[in-house]
Amino acid sequence: MSLTLEEVQAKSAARLAGLHEVVKLAAGKLIERCYHRGVYIRITQGLRTMAEQEALYAQGRTKPGAVVTNAKPGYSFHNFGVAIDFALLLPDGKSVSWDMSIDGDRDKTADWHEVVAEAKALGFEWGGDWRSFKDYPHLEMTFGLTTAQYRAGAKPSQAAVEAMLKKINAKEGEEPMTAEEKKEFEALKATVREQAALIQTLTGSKDTLKEWLTQMDGRVKTLEGSNCMDVPEWAKEAVQAAQSAGLIDSPSGGSLSFYRLLTVLHRSKLIRVEV
Repeated sequence: MSLTLEEVQAKSAARLAGLHEVVKLAAGKLIERCYHRGVYIRITQGLRTMAEQEALYAQGRTKPGAVVTNAKPGYSFHNFGVAIDFALLLPDGKSVSWDMSIDGDRDKTADWHEVVAEAKALGFEWGGDWRSFKDYPHLEMTFGLTTAQYRAGAKPSQAAVEAMLKKINAKEGEEPMTAEEKKEFEALKATVREQAALIQTLTGSKDTLKEWLTQMDGRVKTLEGSNCMDVPEWAKEAVQAAQSAGLIDSPSGGSLSFYRLLTVLHRSKLIRVEV
């Protein structure tokens, strides 16, 4: 498929109308992020009127067809513009699919689950995680409110809106840092600046790079009080590259800032498997 990002975005534009502005922003980001991963999606449902919800609820009950929802009018987050449904856009650029096993970009991860991962990173909750009546195309951003509260006229609080905006606007692949994490990371950056001359030589010697990483690991653990953690999702590619290159012995046991450092080096192409 040779569609441009703008062409893919245009296919969902009508369905984004009427959504809460933050949800609309997140949906647009989702389309863009998935596109850059080689997965094209279309938003198939956004705001749903009460009349539309009533007709949908009647399907399989008082009208022909299969039951597709248990939500009566006013009991779906779609009715309040804080939920969307999606489908995969097929190679013809026109048809869509709800096949959760498709791996169109051939990266050994089902496209559907790549979309879900990106959606969760943006702050959406996934209907596939529900305990009953799982709704796999469904994504919602409720701002901590229930449908009962929305029916009563409640609106998302400013704090909830700002928290979601912070998550949505965080750099892709990174998690928003707390104030304490920012302080620690600034200390780490100061340490890296001290080593700027050494960094210039890293691409020429794997041994030099490994030695430098070992030194940095020790400094980072000193800065963070030896706070070790599992590898974050956004750092896995960098950690795998570093381990494959023989630069680290184990993928586990690092600190948050050390994983950030590896990610920066990897994205700067200073970590290469062939060195």
